[in-house]
Amino acid sequence: MKKVIIPLMTFVILALIAGAVWLFMNLQEQKQVNRDMQELAELDKQEMENEYERFALQYSEMKTQINNDSIVEQLTQEQMRTQQLLEELKKVKADDAREITRLKKELATVREVLRSYIIQVDSLNRLNESLKQENNRVSAELEQRTAQVAGLSSEKASLSEKVAIAAQLDATNINLTLINKRDKTAKKLKDARKMHVSFTITKNVTASNGNRTIYVRIQNPGGNTLSGGGTFPYENKNLEYSMKKTIEYTGEEVSVNTYWEVSQMLEGGQYRVSIFADGNMIGSRTFNFE
Repeated sequence: MKKVIIPLMTFVILALIAGAVWLFMNLQEQKQVNRDMQELAELDKQEMENEYERFALQYSEMKTQINNDSIVEQLTQEQMRTQQLLEELKKVKADDAREITRLKKELATVREVLRSYIIQVDSLNRLNESLKQENNRVSAELEQRTAQVAGLSSEKASLSEKVAIAAQLDATNINLTLINKRDKTAKKLKDARKMHVSFTITKNVTASNGNRTIYVRIQNPGGNTLSGGGTFPYENKNLEYSMKKTIEYTGEEVSVNTYWEVSQMLEGGQYRVSIFADGNMIGSRTFNFE
């Protein structure tokens, strides 16, 4: 009796350990994605702060280019408003979506107002030699700020790519079975009337929810696709699919079953199953049949 219980207990313990390891790795991956998303928000906020500072400097530069007191006063007011918005932005937390959205809209308005004043100042064309040194100094500061914004944009793009990769779907437990005319599992290709491909879309809380079209591609030993009558885009080209199915994805694990009606002679050898979604190959596996 003990010889039966001990292996069973060992199996249970190993299963619990494996589950704990998987859960730990999944939690660590989610924590990393959350940190990446938080860092991305911080970079976005810093980029906005740099733009506000750059616009304030541009107002300062324009005031050195004209002798029109009325326009100088208007530029001063707009510069003060820009600096006020900058101070508001500095006090806002990067994850305060409502305030960040409001200040982004304000930033777009500041940009439009600044553009209109640039046109006015350029049309006056009243620059003189005595102010060129000041103009060069401010231009150097603007160049430095622009370089900082460019660096932040590059880092932001890199983080965006990492977040997008983390949000990709993943297909596991891929199986290909043969079904005979009695809807039973067949062992040989000659008895197959259908090919049944089943798989699991894993849980991914970072992926967006909604309807997803899943494409299944079966390739025979010769590398040809068992056609399902259509194509889908993948890496700047169109590939044939064998089956497709639309599912509603909520971020939770979901099982998918697809069937291909046998309409041609099947040769023995290795068959490859590939799963695609959202323009990505999310899983593949090969099978051998006689």
